[in-house]
Amino acid sequence: MMRPCACIDTLYTELPWEERFRAAKQDGFEAVEFWDWRSRDLDLIRASAEQAEIKISGFNGDADFSLIDPRHKQPYVAFLQQSIAAAKKVGAESVTIHSNALGSNGEVLHNYPELSETVKLCSMYDTLRACARLAEEHNINIHLEALNTTTDHVGNFLQHTQMAAEMTGLIQSPKLKILYDIYHMQLNEGSICDTLDKYYDQIGHIHVADAPGRHEPGTGEINYMNVFRKLKALQYTGRIGYELFPESNTQQAVKAIKLYWNMSNEV
Repeated sequence: MMRPCACIDTLYTELPWEERFRAAKQDGFEAVEFWDWRSRDLDLIRASAEQAEIKISGFNGDADFSLIDPRHKQPYVAFLQQSIAAAKKVGAESVTIHSNALGSNGEVLHNYPELSETVKLCSMYDTLRACARLAEEHNINIHLEALNTTTDHVGNFLQHTQMAAEMTGLIQSPKLKILYDIYHMQLNEGSICDTLDKYYDQIGHIHVADAPGRHEPGTGEINYMNVFRKLKALQYTGRIGYELFPESNTQQAVKAIKLYWNMSNEV
């Protein structure tokens, strides 16, 4: 069974932070995720999740450093270690990482025009290997996410599933997989079902939002019935993270999400 997960930085924003955990649980989500742990009260997060009896899937594990800058290797890994410690404190199972440092609104802070593609690629591989060793040492999952460069993250280096999946496949760590964000990849490359077929073994987590708009399924052009049918055929058992901005409000978005849950369970 696919396990639904709510991003509580985009869903339930009508509620105070600590109330979002229980609301997600009441709506049938198996876990929650969020973005930046640095601005949050970790003790409150753990207590709120435990009281709601809901799991914490994870959060972003990188900050002001980039995988593609070889000068950032040591500080990148050092900050990842802090993120892993934060994950352990709240009981989270994973952290998500990206190729470039991102600002508070998701903007790419530096796309390094002075570095060649070769340097960027080799730096990412080298630093990812160190990240994978750290993940194995602490028994936590790391998910590498490619982002769209057309709308939300202009200048991001890691744009395509192929590069992300080949990178994790080469490193061959059971603790390093990709986060396949359907919204981002629809904007960058399309061919969602073919991509799932090709790189299924490297996918550790999935994000759902429709495109364009980044709202709930059914508001854009993505045929989510076919996508969920494909995931069911592949026997995907990982989490599906609903990282989407409700078109009107969370209540209406959750209705649409549940409609697709029910329909996909019937196919």
